[in-house]
Amino acid sequence: MGYAGRDIEVVFMEKGWCLVVACDSCGAVGDKELDVVKVSPYLVGRLTSRVALLEVISSGAVPQVVSVSISAEPNPTGEGILKGVRDELAVCCEKQVPLVISTEKNFPTRQTGLGISVTGTCPGEDLRLGKSQPGDQLYCLGLPKVGNELNDPDDPDIVKGSFIRQLLGHPRVHDILPVGSQGIRKEAVGLASSVRCAIRFKKQALPDLDKSAGPATCALFTSSSPCESKEFGSLPFFPIGTLTGDQA
Repeated sequence: MGYAGRDIEVVFMEKGWCLVVACDSCGAVGDKELDVVKVSPYLVGRLTSRVALLEVISSGAVPQVVSVSISAEPNPTGEGILKGVRDELAVCCEKQVPLVISTEKNFPTRQTGLGISVTGTCPGEDLRLGKSQPGDQLYCLGLPKVGNELNDPDDPDIVKGSFIRQLLGHPRVHDILPVGSQGIRKEAVGLASSVRCAIRFKKQALPDLDKSAGPATCALFTSSSPCESKEFGSLPFFPIGTLTGDQA
């Protein structure tokens, strides 16, 4: 379990600064003989890196370095993955972020494996964790997608780093939480519990609250005042519920 129930760890340093670290792994996904899900190394790199990147960005931290551990040969698999990682960095970050890279150079591999770690920094007062309050509205940006539903990293139905940065710029927005394989409902309950609240879900809440969102294809956020879909263009937008003061 990470910091405040999130998939991150926070290290409080001197002079009020924080290190925020997130990681993600991917195995048996790629174009090798024993890969279970057949996709390009480029897609593996983009979708795996976006998970850790969105976790760090959502916390209010700025990514400073990304480590990429590739359990495959440098070329062509390694180069394909790295191109995906670099392209996702360009989408998520406003500045160039250095990479620390390792590939398998001793033995041939028949299955793809990848580990990504992202380290970011921010002043302690900018840390956006555990800020939600009773009465906050809970919203979802993007659609939960997983597996073969997601073959385009630029899918207009999934949340991107630019939308996370947009949310961070709203003073009324409190917590921002990328949704992964646990689904919207479990992530929402965890968010509420971390601030000693419960959630009153909308009876007609959409989309499917229990479906996996795979590589963080959607994100939850809380707001002290109502938000409207037009603020986010054509990206799918759903009211999910309201935080209440009575913890479940």
